[in-house]
Amino acid sequence: MTLKNEPINRGENRKKYCRFKKHGIKYIDYKDPNFLLKFVNEQGKILPRRLTGNSAKFQRKVATAIKKARHLALLPYVTDGLK
Repeated sequence: MTLKNEPINRGENRKKYCRFKKHGIKYIDYKDPNFLLKFVNEQGKILPRRLTGNSAKFQRKVATAIKKARHLALLPYVTDGLK
């Protein structure tokens, strides 16, 4: 069998879930920077929902909470080594 005919395994096909719906979280607190750091990469950019697994509704809420926290200087806008 050649390499062209072999099926390609692209990793685990886990079903992504929204952690907010699973745990029943309805409000995302912008005053909790340790929680918001889970949704930010090392450079300070907001992670997309395809990586976090959030629903569209909660991804918008996370983005606005991060932007509020940045405005109040609870989170940095840009950094070289955040984590």
